[in-house]
Amino acid sequence: MNPQSKKYINNRELSWLEFNYRVLEEALDQKVPLLERMKFLAIFASNLDEFFMVRVAGLVSQVDSDYKQKFPSGLLTEEVLIKLEKRMKELNQELYACYHQDIYKKLSKENLFIYHADTLPEIYEHQLEEQFLNKYFLITTPLAIDQARPFPFLINKNLNLLVQLLDPKNQTKKMVIIPIPKEKRLIEISNQATKTEWILLEELIKKFAHHFFKGYEILDTMLFRITRDAELAIDEEETADLLLAIQDELKKRERGRAIRLEMEADSSQELKEFLYDNINFYSGFDFEVQRILDFTVFFELPGVGGLDRLKYEPLEPVMKAEFTNENISIFDIIKESDRLIHHPYESFLPVIRFIDEAANDPKVLAIKQTLYRTSGESPIIKSLKRAAEQGKQVTVLVELKARFDEAQNINWAKQLEQAGCHVVYGLVGLKTHSKIALVVRDEPEGICRYLHLSTGNYNDKTAQIYTDIGLFTSNKTFGQDASAIFNVLTGYSVPPRWKKLITAPLDLRDFFLKKINHEKENARNGLKAKIQAKMNSLIDIKIIEALYEASQAGVKIELIVRGMTRILPGIKGLSDNISLISIVDRFLEHSRIFYFYNNGEEDIYLGSADWMERNFDRRIEIIFPVEEYSLKSEIKEIFKLSLDDNQRSRILKSDGTYSRRKAKSKQHRSQYETYQYYLAKNKISKEKNKKKFIPKTRPDEI
Repeated sequence: MNPQSKKYINNRELSWLEFNYRVLEEALDQKVPLLERMKFLAIFASNLDEFFMVRVAGLVSQVDSDYKQKFPSGLLTEEVLIKLEKRMKELNQELYACYHQDIYKKLSKENLFIYHADTLPEIYEHQLEEQFLNKYFLITTPLAIDQARPFPFLINKNLNLLVQLLDPKNQTKKMVIIPIPKEKRLIEISNQATKTEWILLEELIKKFAHHFFKGYEILDTMLFRITRDAELAIDEEETADLLLAIQDELKKRERGRAIRLEMEADSSQELKEFLYDNINFYSGFDFEVQRILDFTVFFELPGVGGLDRLKYEPLEPVMKAEFTNENISIFDIIKESDRLIHHPYESFLPVIRFIDEAANDPKVLAIKQTLYRTSGESPIIKSLKRAAEQGKQVTVLVELKARFDEAQNINWAKQLEQAGCHVVYGLVGLKTHSKIALVVRDEPEGICRYLHLSTGNYNDKTAQIYTDIGLFTSNKTFGQDASAIFNVLTGYSVPPRWKKLITAPLDLRDFFLKKINHEKENARNGLKAKIQAKMNSLIDIKIIEALYEASQAGVKIELIVRGMTRILPGIKGLSDNISLISIVDRFLEHSRIFYFYNNGEEDIYLGSADWMERNFDRRIEIIFPVEEYSLKSEIKEIFKLSLDDNQRSRILKSDGTYSRRKAKSKQHRSQYETYQYYLAKNKISKEKNKKKFIPKTRPDEI
């Protein structure tokens, strides 16, 4: 690394925490609807759980192994952990202040009440006691702790109630832990036109815990929760059966080392000391919190009826005009020209239809597809199974190592195999993160290949909330590359020289470095030079070094990075030609777009990879060009809408902190303007389409 730029590399973990703070800012924002603010509290909490289970756990493992090498930011692991502890405790204070001092009060103004054990109105006590005795008393198991019964092993992220008892016979104190059942936590008490009331499950159990301890007196209680190391440790080189190995590791995940301890702040010091003595969490990562221990409970709120006034107004996905007529084969539509679909602004249904029609079409000979994450009731899985049952050659690469989706992917892999699909699990040491579906069809003019490539997963649920872009094409060269990629993934084949698609781990980093350096050379030669890129994360050191050099040469670089980044823009003489914004809004920004001016040729690429070491070196990724002029114009327009956002974007400053952009004149909220763009675009296309396509007629109409 260039010594000059080394001190201008941000720490990735600290950068990620600032991303999660931007999520929390949405919960703090008074302009965001109340239940949406609560959802952002849940997202913040869920993100932080995963951060502890993966990133913090990894840092703790480095400390345990006496790892002394400095990070690119110049910090040692222990120094990073100290900074993380300090910042997380600050965020924790903001989180609970947001809820207790603001959101909770606004809930009561809306006649919405979430009760705790000590705030439950007396009129509901008999009703809820009966509910407790008839269900939760029967399924809950208190675990005593004494000489014969040691401190129990507690499940990762599960809520627990620590109870201190007094034995009146000998005046001795006893300790018991009640693991809270993994049930729906928001228990509805009443739902009237003017008032809705809930109690949290853990508070219900706390309220009536005395039923478990006949003859004993409850002295004190405390809710607490442990977060554990959840990384899977698999030696793929030595594993004979990857599926069985992952199944075994999933069983161990719940038993990883304790990293974080969360507990109620208003309990006695005696109870806290008891947990300190019995839980070996990493020093410093103990958090005393007020009332609610786990805000992910608020993910349950969107399903509550009658509260639409407190949510975002629905944005119904636009059905792309070309796909509205189901009497026209989707293959005819794709063959006519390449098609882009931008979710969730445009409907995901054409992607579902692509696989569904392929399954039913007698001309289709084969379907090949990668699956990284998909939904619980996936229509695409159903179509793939049906295609195999009808005798088509169906090959599915299911990535078993998709973090926290491993169990579901194992289940899908087994179902697909039972239906007759050829299921493969990828290459040793690599995650298959690419998003590609290939359909081979026998047509009068010969075999034709139809392709769908995307920046996001084949998941009909997340396609409603993640921004992603997919390309349909029947381009022969694209199809040749796609077939070659599947041959590499499923068999033994030396990767050929790709004609259109660029892949990791083979040549993706080198490709981007060449594109960046080409812009740098153009700038040095006095030509206009420009780079625009949008992604989730930007932390690859070689890419950052190249961007710094390009900036010094005069290349204008505009970046949109939702999450963590090591780059620091706006440093005089190093990165003063680089700007970076992050957008956090109602949809999760997930698409990856890469633009290079290329002396007016304007090269645009989409794909599945961020600019991260793991994407370049340890994953199968695909980047693909957008070639048709109209589609390039579309990408440029939506990128501009994002760059103009001054409502939900934050600017990264040279010191690594972010600040909200201020609207100087007109307000721009990119996600809403992008939706309006597609509404207008598809309205125009629909009018053109009426003249363009003539629906097929039935024989009796001829």
